[in-house]
Amino acid sequence: MAVDSAEPAAGYLVVRASGAAAARQAMDAVLRGGRVRSDPDQLQVLLRAALPKLPPGGVSLSFGECALRVRGGEHQPGAVLLSVATSKLSVGFAELRPLLFQPVPLARGVQALVASSVAHLLAAGDAVDPHGARAYVIGLVELVLRSALRTELDRADAIATRRRAAVDFIRDHLADPALTAARIADALFISRRRLYQLFDDGDGVSGRIRAMRVERAKELLADPAQAVRGIGEISRQCGFANAAHFSRTFRKAVGATPREFRERVLTT
Repeated sequence: MAVDSAEPAAGYLVVRASGAAAARQAMDAVLRGGRVRSDPDQLQVLLRAALPKLPPGGVSLSFGECALRVRGGEHQPGAVLLSVATSKLSVGFAELRPLLFQPVPLARGVQALVASSVAHLLAAGDAVDPHGARAYVIGLVELVLRSALRTELDRADAIATRRRAAVDFIRDHLADPALTAARIADALFISRRRLYQLFDDGDGVSGRIRAMRVERAKELLADPAQAVRGIGEISRQCGFANAAHFSRTFRKAVGATPREFRERVLTT
């Protein structure tokens, strides 16, 4: 029995919609940042756990709206696939979006609890009442999802906090032409690699600095009180090495030179 062709590494889980059509719809919503038109009928949680020795083909158990499939791995934790009807979960499918279709870290304690729960369920065999087992598996899925969701949201919040701190530092030091990723990382007490990860959703750190300098320049050029200042002075105030570099960068981003932009804005 093949649990999955792309099993997560030990210590991680993957949450996905069951069924090709539902999976495509959910994935499309995640990528586009939109809403899933309707919740999928089934949700699957795939992870690894330390399990007792299993038959070569693994074990598959079904309890009405939920199912458990396990396969033992040689020299590594076994693969566990928990399936449950979405309607049976107290946490909504939309709330689980941060977990969908990506490896999500699972705390060691939760990993151990899942391994123990699955091992005991397998050991009980036919002695387990199907209705009780259904509630047991649904509860286990709930626990795993809620624990993983809390970890992921905490991680996302930490990333957002660090990113805001980096942006604030950049804003406060825009006028310094020597502003670099190394200096920002040192100020935040993080590695440059970690800093790059905070800005891996766009043009990177240098791109963010450049974009913020252009925005600052637009503000100054559009301010009538700054009209007496020359283009070179504004370029220095925004941290550009020289007026020529400022003009090239500004024109590429805005579609007009700084002088053209100022004339257009101030005469409108």
